[in-house]
Amino acid sequence: MPELPEVEVVRRGLVSWVRGRTITSVDVLDPRSLRRHALGPEDFAGNLEGARVLDVVRRGKFLWMPLTDASGDPAPGSPAPASPAPAVALMAHLGMSGQLLMQDAAVPDEKHLKVRLGLSAAGGMPEQLRFVDQRIFGGLFLTSLIPTADGGPGGLAETPLPLIAEEASHIARDPLDPHFSFGAFYRRLRARKTGLKRALLDQGLVSGIGNIYADEALWKAQLHYARPTDTLRRAEALRVLDAAREVMTDALAAGGTSFDSLYVNVNGASGYFERSLNAYGREGLPCRRCAAAGRVSLMKREQFMNRSSYTCPVCQPRPRNGRW
Repeated sequence: MPELPEVEVVRRGLVSWVRGRTITSVDVLDPRSLRRHALGPEDFAGNLEGARVLDVVRRGKFLWMPLTDASGDPAPGSPAPASPAPAVALMAHLGMSGQLLMQDAAVPDEKHLKVRLGLSAAGGMPEQLRFVDQRIFGGLFLTSLIPTADGGPGGLAETPLPLIAEEASHIARDPLDPHFSFGAFYRRLRARKTGLKRALLDQGLVSGIGNIYADEALWKAQLHYARPTDTLRRAEALRVLDAAREVMTDALAAGGTSFDSLYVNVNGASGYFERSLNAYGREGLPCRRCAAAGRVSLMKREQFMNRSSYTCPVCQPRPRNGRW
């Protein structure tokens, strides 16, 4: 499943192609990709046709496009009236293999194309936004926009509005969000009686840190995943959060981890960050930090929440009263 950097790569690519354009047509090739839109394909298409895409917004791994009605646009030369706040958004859930691809109309349909959106002409840009999904765990649906609880922007966007997609309103801000509050995060972290990695994966506490990046951040911060959160000092919490921000920023620059060959960004390009991972997937290999210091230590893999955790037994020692 794509993690935060992959979704941010898609957001950045997508906004440059679709922002300000009008959806002129909607073709639903597989209704299963609209199962989260309770009113069905006809309602989905009817509400999208004629809508203008204002922006592309991301919070954690949630991605949405605020929409307005383009039918009320002023005539050429007329002053533009004040735009009402958008009330609806098109939400994209990428699931395990969902892809948002910009394509010219002449490009043949992809094998697993599920939904095709026609877009208004814009300076030689591709005319279609396609949702492709082999495993059909992802999908598209329309959702309401509601005010954010803290009055800040809903998420990362080009024109931040204090609105958030209703389905994303329960999740916290992520470390790449300029409005993320470390103070609030630390207070809530210390109040919990759980292990550190469990806390990092809790989207209600901090969003966007998935299993891969949690392991990478913990390795960089030299903290074990079972460290009790209520014993974590402020400097340690700041260290692991800074580490998470750093590894996700590095992954963002590289295009994401791309462990799954099905994952591509909006232009069909895969990421290459997996070549730089220090912890995840390195069972039995030397710890790079220990090797650089002249120590011998092999990375270990342990079962964790039906997944795996990778740690160095030397520079990430098991805590005495760990919470697993």
